[in-house]
Amino acid sequence: MELDFHKMNIGSGSTIRFLLSEVIMKHFICTKCSIGCRVFVENIDELLCFSGNLCEKGEEFAKTETTSPARSITTTVRTAFPRIPVLPVRTNGEVPKEKVREIIHELSKVVITEKIGIGGIVAADILGTGCDVIATSDILRKIL
Repeated sequence: MELDFHKMNIGSGSTIRFLLSEVIMKHFICTKCSIGCRVFVENIDELLCFSGNLCEKGEEFAKTETTSPARSITTTVRTAFPRIPVLPVRTNGEVPKEKVREIIHELSKVVITEKIGIGGIVAADILGTGCDVIATSDILRKIL
C-alpha cells in the first residue's frame, strides 16, 4: 500500500510533506515581539510540534493560540452624559476568545452614570473571566 503524502509550501522555498490523515497543521504570525515569525504547529496524535519560531516567545504564542486562544478587548460604552455619549474602555487582561462576542453584547447594555477616570472599573470580573473592563480616558472628569 502506498501512502498518500501532501505537500505544503512553508515559505523561503521550503516544502514539507505530510500525511493528511495523521497531521493537523496550523500557522500563526507571532505578535509577541517585533520579528513577527511565521510559526507552524503540527498536531500529531495530540503531540504539538512547533517550527518557524525564532525565539521562545513564538512557541509560547503558538501553543496558547492552539490550546486556549485569548484576546484583549477595546471598545466604547455609552454614558448618561449628553456632551460625552461614549467612553473608551478595555479589558485589563486577556479573555477567552470564545467569550469575546458575549462580552461585547454585555457591554452594549452598560451605561456609565458616574464621572470615572482612567482605570475606573466599568464592569468587574466580566462574565467570570477574571478580567475587569476599565476606562481608558479621563474625559468625563475633565469636561464635565
